Amino acid sequence: MAKYLVIVESPAKVKTVKKFLGANYEVAASNGHVRDLPKSRLGIDVEHDFEPKYITIRGKGELLAGLRKSAKKAEKVYLATDPDREGEAISWHLSKALNLDEKKMRRITFNEITKTAVKASIKEARDIDMDLVDEQQARRCLDRMVGYEISPLLWKKIKRGLSAGRVQSVALRLIGDREEEINAFIPQEYWSLDAQFGIPGEKKSLTAHFYGKEKQKMNIASEAELNEILKGLEGAVYKVAEVRKGERTKKAPLPFTTSTLQQEAAKVLNFATSKTMRLAQQLYEGIDIKGNGTVGLISYLRTDSTRISAEADAAARAYISAEYGEKYTANADTTENKNKKAQDAHEAIRPTDISRTPQAMKESLSRDQFRLYQLIWKRFAASRMQPAVYETTSVKIKGNEYLFTVAASRVKFDGFMSVYTQDEDEKKAQNVLVRSIDQDTNLSLEKFQPEQHFTQPPAHYTEASLVKILEELGIGRPSTYAPTITTILARRYVAKENKNLYITELGEVVNNMMKQAFPTIVDVNFTANMEALLDKVGDGSVQWKTVVSNFWPDLKESVDRAEEELEQVEIADEVTDVICEVCGRNMVVKYGPHGKFLACPGFPDCKNTKPYLEKIGVKCPKCEGEIILKKTKKGRKYYGCEHNPECDFMSWQRPSEKKCPKCGGYMLEKGNKLMCADNQCGYVEQKAKNED
Repeated sequence: MAKYLVIVESPAKVKTVKKFLGANYEVAASNGHVRDLPKSRLGIDVEHDFEPKYITIRGKGELLAGLRKSAKKAEKVYLATDPDREGEAISWHLSKALNLDEKKMRRITFNEITKTAVKASIKEARDIDMDLVDEQQARRCLDRMVGYEISPLLWKKIKRGLSAGRVQSVALRLIGDREEEINAFIPQEYWSLDAQFGIPGEKKSLTAHFYGKEKQKMNIASEAELNEILKGLEGAVYKVAEVRKGERTKKAPLPFTTSTLQQEAAKVLNFATSKTMRLAQQLYEGIDIKGNGTVGLISYLRTDSTRISAEADAAARAYISAEYGEKYTANADTTENKNKKAQDAHEAIRPTDISRTPQAMKESLSRDQFRLYQLIWKRFAASRMQPAVYETTSVKIKGNEYLFTVAASRVKFDGFMSVYTQDEDEKKAQNVLVRSIDQDTNLSLEKFQPEQHFTQPPAHYTEASLVKILEELGIGRPSTYAPTITTILARRYVAKENKNLYITELGEVVNNMMKQAFPTIVDVNFTANMEALLDKVGDGSVQWKTVVSNFWPDLKESVDRAEEELEQVEIADEVTDVICEVCGRNMVVKYGPHGKFLACPGFPDCKNTKPYLEKIGVKCPKCEGEIILKKTKKGRKYYGCEHNPECDFMSWQRPSEKKCPKCGGYMLEKGNKLMCADNQCGYVEQKAKNED
């Protein structure tokens, strides 16, 4: 009979851990959290020291009864939930729910599910870290307060089923702010000037880029400026003024953190953050490998540390030396974590055994598991390798008073790039210079290649870039990025099209209300400071109830004020002149999950509905039909003609009824300006106040 009980979170781990520990150990799973705040009410006693009122999660009673029975029989109970703040809290909740005797209860953690790590964790068993538990309690209570106090307000003022969140609402604001930046962006014209030179004995021409004058870099802002430069180059004799050769190194990348893994998997594999986390969880918990049974292939997936254990580091260097040679092996550990906000409790994400190459594992993995494992393996291997070395050449070509430059590089030593390259590495490597050039080389001008360009607006956020900015700003933690993005997509606040994230009409309404009524909650700096404060709870320097008790009064005051003030702007159903063809009533504008629609006011007797064509009072520049506000299938706003598909006019920006005084074309609203839709025209004017 088993002497010891080990409780893990996931049933997937049970078999793997049991195999490592042997017959004296019974291994069972809690299936995640077993206690939580009640769904039906706030669950925090704000009158009595903010004490949380935890209850058993519905459906967990039978499981807990089974665990209680096993715990009574066991000499010792090891709580082996995940090695992070959430896992620590689950262990604490288990100890309470099972009424565990403190003398026979121990907490163990392993960063990877391997025989060595699991066995070592038993020897290093400890007490539950109450500082980490308190940090989780503080986060849970703050999230509950924001969600349960603000969400009902959104239900009342906008529609049922909406939600607000401490991290979620800030993420929505970032996307909304970026959308405003893009909409207000006015493109600026600029020109580039390339010159192609023939070189004796070379089949390929040499392309050089216009620089300016010797000590002055010049930007070409217009065609007039370009023509002036071309005039100044008439009859010029072109000479190689300088050839400079050098060397630059490109450092090996750091191993993955949760954030960088999500970003890279989104860019390289086109994985949503939620998909990356789901696959990484599977690789961590264990994969059935032919001939080896169930094996955890990667270390723990929720981390913002780039640290690597001495054992894993040594094993990686030995592997690289054997497979690639000594000259490819890095000299020393260069994985110091520069991020001050990083929680350094864990290692970076890495393979548990570097000798398990992606190719060797391929048969045992699904296609997506394999692609993610390969990415993690390559990145880790690269992080233990030497930098890449490039040989660089820069050439200055003089013609009259102007300079043209050529910069090129070639890989001299590939180092880590023999294993892992990123897109930009490959692009740079392709820029190869004609080798035989020096200061005596005769150059003959073949042609100029002038090109007009326009500055581009900031890019829309993608899942990858949103995760990056959240991390940079110190908002949320590795475990929150994926669920945050999943929530704002599921609520239809944000639409995802071709990787880009766009705020929807519903998202705009919610975001504007949050900014108006709860400016502090959606303030980036406030949220980042709150995260830093919560981290201090985790290291024991701040009491968790102090954080919660300081947060509550301001939140409550904002909610009460919003109740009063926002009531005044509550909008009744807008009656239209569209007649219901079923019962003859005037139809009204309603707001649904996908935005506005027309509904019969006679509901439920008459259930007739129609799409709402919101006219903006501007004629179509193509056919003189009415321009209407429309939405893509995913909820992104655009402006199109009522005669679609016969008329294909569409614009992401709102067209103005005012015509361009310069070319007669249509104008677009860009923040507080009007701009001609034709970039070539480039006319811009300030919008009149009554046009806002």
